[in-house]
Amino acid sequence: MSQKALLALCIAIILPVISYFIVKGVSRDAIHMPQHYYPDYIIDTVKNGKQVSDTIWHQVGNVTLSNQLGDSVSLHDLRGKIVVADFFFTRCPTICPYLTKNMKGLQDALKMKDVTKRVDTSFVHFLSFSVDPERDSVTALKRYADRFGVNSDVWWMLTGPKKTIYDFALNEVKLGLQDGEGIDSNFIHTSKFVVLDRKGIVRGYYDGLDTVALSKLAEDITLLMLEKDKNEASPVLAQLKGLWPIYIAVIVAVVLFVWITRKPGKEPKI
Repeated sequence: MSQKALLALCIAIILPVISYFIVKGVSRDAIHMPQHYYPDYIIDTVKNGKQVSDTIWHQVGNVTLSNQLGDSVSLHDLRGKIVVADFFFTRCPTICPYLTKNMKGLQDALKMKDVTKRVDTSFVHFLSFSVDPERDSVTALKRYADRFGVNSDVWWMLTGPKKTIYDFALNEVKLGLQDGEGIDSNFIHTSKFVVLDRKGIVRGYYDGLDTVALSKLAEDITLLMLEKDKNEASPVLAQLKGLWPIYIAVIVAVVLFVWITRKPGKEPKI
């Protein structure tokens, strides 16, 4: 084997590893993930002799309510899924029908993507909380859901104790801080869609009446579905680490081969 062939072999072995780390470093800043909201606290730890700060973001608390089928359902049942939520009431004559139609559009868009195998809709769930639960009974919600073509497998319309719903809206997803027009704590009426990631952390607020905002919401859902937990090891890196003995053995073999087959230096002429 010529030295050029050996050099080509070394490059073929080492290049994939170098390329992986280059792509990883470049892509880290190439994609802007949806931001986090509302830190609970910050933990300072020491890693490799350096002080590192880790932010613990607020995870929304659990609520248990009744959906349009009369089933008792819990928000914790949806951990591991992206959640898109809004707040409405069935007698609303103004923005609520438009919000429901637009969320129905998201439901149908994800269903179409699921057919083409580009998005797994099992990772996305929609929630519509009634802000008039005294009048929005299970029967009223079912009638409203049927009117708008709601798929109960991926979209729950929820009713229950008013205090539970309002506490969740104001204290957990913080709608009172995000609604531009302000929210009356006695009656919540907002056009905002709220997105929670798979851990139940708020990752975005979107105007449910604005087509540009809805397009951004759809893009962010895809990004959140692809988001990797920073505490999880990269499967590609794990595979490369598992192959390190082979890389070392090949490199040592190449070095020994070059050493054994090297040409002796020419004798100096007298």
